[in-house]
Amino acid sequence: MNYEVIFALGALGIILLAILCCAVFALLMNRRVAVYQSELAEKHYEEVENMYRQMRGWRHDYKHHIQTMKAHLVMGQYEELDAYLGELDTDLAEVDTVLRTGNVRVDAVLNSKLATAKAKGISVNAKALVPESVAVNEVDLCIIMGNLLDNAMEGCEKTEDERPFIRVYMEALKEQLYIYVSNSAAHQIHREGEKYLSTKRGNHGFGLMRIDRVVKKYNGFLNRQDDEGVFVTEIMLPLS
Repeated sequence: MNYEVIFALGALGIILLAILCCAVFALLMNRRVAVYQSELAEKHYEEVENMYRQMRGWRHDYKHHIQTMKAHLVMGQYEELDAYLGELDTDLAEVDTVLRTGNVRVDAVLNSKLATAKAKGISVNAKALVPESVAVNEVDLCIIMGNLLDNAMEGCEKTEDERPFIRVYMEALKEQLYIYVSNSAAHQIHREGEKYLSTKRGNHGFGLMRIDRVVKKYNGFLNRQDDEGVFVTEIMLPLS
């Protein structure tokens, strides 16, 4: 057999093998991402259920509050009633911190994540409004926000700051949906060039990957930066 033919067949075999390896790798990556998304959806579901459970508890408690106030009123215990109303007002202020963005799904993810952050002792400051007209699919938007806040909580857990914080801002800006999340972070953050790396093993790295993919899907803008123990992510997505 001609050596040129043998060489050509060998080269073709190598190319086919390389293509096959790439296809298998892509298949495995897609399966792994699918598993991660499934786990993420389940996690969000559990967090939302927990939030709704707390809200049902609050509503149940207020029935008892009304009964207590009526009892104070009937017995003429006005000072006790005034004190009780003061305590109730404080409790109501905490309940009223539920974030309303204008989008039910985003509300569910944001409120569940921020409630988790508060339970961990993280100071939270959030303002978010989702306009009716937005080109981004609701599921994709929830993927972005869920992963951003998961990463922010991870950063707060690793910081030496005695008062870790998370700041969230989302609103329409110049025909774009502007998303800003900042959080306390360790002074040493893992980077590879301009790329930030996760410090967790396993599926956590897919959180950053999913954010990147969704932003790229909509030809959006993504900027990550860190400075003196603060990590910031900025994202801009088209409204139409």
